[in-house]
Amino acid sequence: MDAAALALSSLVYSRRAPPAAAVHGSTISRRTVQKPVVYPSCRGRCFRLAASPPSPSLAAISPTEAAEAEVASLSSASPSPTISLKRASPESLQYESGYLGGISEETALAADDGRNEMPSPMEYLTNILSSKVYDVAIESPFQFAPKLSQSLGVDLWLKREDLQPVFSFKLRGAYNMMAKLPKEKLERGVICSSAGNHAQGVALAAQKLGCDAVIVMPVTTPEIKWISVERLGATVILKGDSYDEAQLYAKQKAESDGRTFIPPFDHPDVIVGQGTVGMEIVRQMKGPLHAIFVPVGGGGLIAGIAAYIKCVCPEVKVIGVEPYDANAMALSLYHGQRVMLEQVGGFADGVAVKVVGEETFRLCRGLIDGVVLVSRDAICASIKDMFEEKRSILEPAGALSLAGAEAYCRYYGLKGESVVAITSGANMNFDRLRLVTELADVGRKREAVLATFLREEPGSFKQFCELIGNINITEFKYRYNSGKEEALVLYSVGVHTDTELKDMLKRIEVAKLRTINLTNNDMAKDHLRHLMGGRSNVKDEILCRFVFPERPGALMKFLNAFSPRWNISLFHYRSQGETGANVLVGLQVPPEDFIEFGVQADYVGYEYTCEMNNEAYQLLMQ
Repeated sequence: MDAAALALSSLVYSRRAPPAAAVHGSTISRRTVQKPVVYPSCRGRCFRLAASPPSPSLAAISPTEAAEAEVASLSSASPSPTISLKRASPESLQYESGYLGGISEETALAADDGRNEMPSPMEYLTNILSSKVYDVAIESPFQFAPKLSQSLGVDLWLKREDLQPVFSFKLRGAYNMMAKLPKEKLERGVICSSAGNHAQGVALAAQKLGCDAVIVMPVTTPEIKWISVERLGATVILKGDSYDEAQLYAKQKAESDGRTFIPPFDHPDVIVGQGTVGMEIVRQMKGPLHAIFVPVGGGGLIAGIAAYIKCVCPEVKVIGVEPYDANAMALSLYHGQRVMLEQVGGFADGVAVKVVGEETFRLCRGLIDGVVLVSRDAICASIKDMFEEKRSILEPAGALSLAGAEAYCRYYGLKGESVVAITSGANMNFDRLRLVTELADVGRKREAVLATFLREEPGSFKQFCELIGNINITEFKYRYNSGKEEALVLYSVGVHTDTELKDMLKRIEVAKLRTINLTNNDMAKDHLRHLMGGRSNVKDEILCRFVFPERPGALMKFLNAFSPRWNISLFHYRSQGETGANVLVGLQVPPEDFIEFGVQADYVGYEYTCEMNNEAYQLLMQ
């Protein structure tokens, strides 16, 4: 094997499914230790670094990453020197959905950061009790969910923060901080960076307090969101392709203009405002409570709730919920220090945070009971569950805690207890509903995506349908290939129980038809199911998934970097209503060009993932 081939072999890995966590009983101590399932990462600068073996989890800081660390330090509650944070891929800590993880020996042994000037939980409790958030926020409804309760065997309650005036809890923290500003600071105005809910909270708070507000949003922000902010009287500045760039610009402008920067989560006054949600739950809940499930992005909401709950009801579990691809809090708790994600999934954009706050992490490290991780499919299923329960449509981050509560109850077989899920927001981009409807049944385990090899002979299709039996086929894609003895069909089936699916797969196995379950393969669901019939052997083809910013010129920037230097052999873009577009790209790159390709990929600056070892690609496209 030559050097170039060896370099490529170090890039591509098969993604193994994480084993189920070994947990006994229906409850778990917050200090239970679990070993993370570590996956080698081949994201971002993988081609340029291929000459040396990539680190499986935490990598060194590059100049670009140092800039991100500077942004992270700027978001802290008090000024601090620029710090270098450990970096990790979200895949470096994965465990079965519903398992209460994130807590390790490192969590308990983490050294005190010396910030003794920060409030204690009891001081947070006192400040929460005296908060003035109700000048602008409402005491949100506390509603019983009868259908979900019957399905899960528990009493499930919904804390409806999606019914706030800006359809999100974010106005609580923003207003609480701004209401405490001296008059002279309010007169100079405020500024914040946000892609959505925090922006509307600051704008509404500024309108109520009669001060000028500037909101810096990424240029990829959907028009509906920044128009909503302008309608509240704030000035919107679109700057940068990412939230990090927008935040850095807002911080600089705050200093130059003398405005007060209102952080989205990492400030004691913001945390206090969000903590009023916990105070209301205690007041509204009649009877014992097992757990409160809280969506986690930067950590402001869960830190405030935990500070209050653990003072007045220490027996109640406070459980964070994060997406698998945006698990910054779980990773930080596990390592006992804040960790910056190498990349973050954008589907639940309200919690798409690369690094949690300093003060929020300090509180969560000592107070919360762990973090549940859920998939994109599960979030979509919970959006549908909420619609069927209350005829309300939540945004993905708003349905996150509901997905976590459902997964937790099923994982531990919880019965007869009362649990609360905070429905944190309803600012849903309408374009995203198409993807939600497609994935909801997969998340509910009512649809499975499968690929089966059929013999290319008359009658094989009929035989296959007979094996499927009475299970409904919801999608079927097949194209005749005269050059092969077997045909590969991609299809989806609607199932009601795991037993139905297992019985069907057993019938197919007995008939000696090889079948692959692709239900959990995101690339197959997002891209390859739309490309059936396109299998071919393309010389020197590499396959990558890029995240394009949703703005004019993004495609031309990509093409200018790679074309005509390397031929594009495959290109599939499908809008998902996100701030970043998920694009599958095939390019013909000879082995001797790998390093040069990596340099160009770095120059473009789009996050990307090598997919050469993805099982679905090998089955459906080669």
